Amino acid sequence: MQITEIETFVVDAGWRPWQFVAVRTDQGITGYGECSDGRNPYGIVGTVTDLKPLLLGRDPRPVEALYWDMYRVTRQSPGGIAAKAIAGIELALWDLKAKALGVPVYELFGGPIRERQRVYWSHCGTSRVRSHELIGVPPIDSYEALTRLGEEVASRGFTALKTNIVIPGEPARTYGGGFGAGATDQDVPVEILRHIERQLAALSDGAGPDVEIALDLNFHFKPEAAVKICRIAEQFQMLWVEIDMYDASALRQVSDGTTVPITSGENLYGLRDYRPYFEARSMDNVMVDIPWNGFSRSRDVALLAESYELNIAPHNYYSHMSTHIALHLCATVPNVRILEIDIDDVPWKDELTGGALEFEAGELAIPTGPGWGLELDEDVARAHVWEPGRGPGFVARSR
Repeated sequence: MQITEIETFVVDAGWRPWQFVAVRTDQGITGYGECSDGRNPYGIVGTVTDLKPLLLGRDPRPVEALYWDMYRVTRQSPGGIAAKAIAGIELALWDLKAKALGVPVYELFGGPIRERQRVYWSHCGTSRVRSHELIGVPPIDSYEALTRLGEEVASRGFTALKTNIVIPGEPARTYGGGFGAGATDQDVPVEILRHIERQLAALSDGAGPDVEIALDLNFHFKPEAAVKICRIAEQFQMLWVEIDMYDASALRQVSDGTTVPITSGENLYGLRDYRPYFEARSMDNVMVDIPWNGFSRSRDVALLAESYELNIAPHNYYSHMSTHIALHLCATVPNVRILEIDIDDVPWKDELTGGALEFEAGELAIPTGPGWGLELDEDVARAHVWEPGRGPGFVARSR
């Protein structure tokens, strides 16, 4: 078997792009991987193209050998775009190899530990602020709308949700990103603290006592501000507060300042990046982004986390293909806390990979088909192309 072609797709996913890699062979088998990123989509697929000469004509089945060849030629550019491009190819290679053998990918890693995986409704409210008309859902125009959303989460069987700082109104908005001194300085105004308390109360009132709430602060706050927010959150049934920081000691400062569990790591790559955080006991739950790390490296991180008595929570802000890939990882490691998934999404999300996912009591079944257990519909992908130069997933405003 030989690799004959590597093709990439950059798909319009509404307020962000998704990127996919197809590795084709002379035996008619195609493997698919996802390496989605909302900021540099064409940089990533361009790097996949740069790696093609290393791979064309080679046997796709020795996946680790091909991975380390790609890693070696990009060693001077660790992480970031290079890592994501390699991950997309590596994921496609695992899919291809498992399809050739007629087994799910997790069978290549010892078989499934579990049959089902608990998931949480991510960007709950956030997506409706961005694009409620595209999604076809009500706007977040009041705190009562947040309460109704919490009720919807519970009524649909989910036992956990994650939100960002969402400020209801006409129009509603999110806090933390964008331009200006507030975003740069990473402080938290008193009025935002009051708002966060009101937002969490509204969601909690709707969702009820059996639904845990996570609040994602991204990179938006310095440790002092993050601690203030966490202390506000302590009065609620929190799954966690999620905080991204590039300093393990700074994140440990936050963790030491609150009783709320801290989750982090979605921005990290490989064992070298994660190890300082584990050694510092900076986080309670470990986010790992599989489309950015690849399958084997994500599994390495998960097992290293297990040795530090930590659970993982795969980062999954992407398509159903990414969800299936994450389910395969969850099936092969013993320390999973919960899996992320976006419920509010573009109408063509289900079409892109052959249909909707089936949830039962806030859980998904581990796939049983060959490879990842689903295929990319390339016609749908080509019908929804993310326009080059459109921007990093948000509408820029003049300054």
